[in-house]
Amino acid sequence: MSNEGKALIPIEEKLVDFYGDELAAVLVQDDIGEVQVYVPVRPICSYLGLAWPPQYSRIQRDPVLSEAASSVTVTVTEVGQRGVMVCLPLKYLPGWLFGISVNRVRPELQGKIIRYQRECYDVLWKAFQTGRLTTDTDIMQGDSPAVQAYHLAMAVVELARNQVLMETRLSSRLDEYGRRLEQIEATLGDPGRNVSPEQASQLSQAIKAVAMKLSEKSGRNEYGGVYGELYRRFGITSYKLLSAQRFQPAMRWLTEWYQSVTGGEEAPF
Repeated sequence: MSNEGKALIPIEEKLVDFYGDELAAVLVQDDIGEVQVYVPVRPICSYLGLAWPPQYSRIQRDPVLSEAASSVTVTVTEVGQRGVMVCLPLKYLPGWLFGISVNRVRPELQGKIIRYQRECYDVLWKAFQTGRLTTDTDIMQGDSPAVQAYHLAMAVVELARNQVLMETRLSSRLDEYGRRLEQIEATLGDPGRNVSPEQASQLSQAIKAVAMKLSEKSGRNEYGGVYGELYRRFGITSYKLLSAQRFQPAMRWLTEWYQSVTGGEEAPF
């Protein structure tokens, strides 16, 4: 699960009345500066009569959901306090919901699960797009085949839109994030103890190369993840704070990572 060890803090929280179930949705800015809606999963499990541990295990086993899931500090309405919950980005919520096998749950829960699979994404998305905090009471709330097709189509359209936006912004965001990070860290470091400016530049180029190759495979922005792994492995908060004597081990580690991703391709740094 991403962001292990620390919880993201919401920018905004909303409660959505979904056929009597009070669902939470939070607007979060993640480590790479992307703002998106996250949804706590455990309360939905409770509403659907599903045990949380098996569902948490299912998320952990799934390579996509486990990477997308994050710990977020959200309001726990039952006790009026804040607590850390496992959340999925809203765009991945249908992936988890459609992984629930309706035929394997109690008959009295099957209709409710189908309703969540059909409408939950659309309702939560609209809450942040238009400020609507309750389900529609008009004709689009019906159960006719046409209404079902409408909600399914809306979900598919939004998922496709998110994918297109992600693909078109990925490359530019990598460069933008790198420039911003370098500007913030420009005054950090001790030349007598830490890597030189030239060595810091080599580290930055190596990190970018690894992130680009990872992004080509995953379709996600991996820039922040590579920086974070470097910081965790070497116990630093900036690549410019890396001690000079650990520069070569860091470069060897990045080179090995690059080659493992590319199948042995010679590193360009």
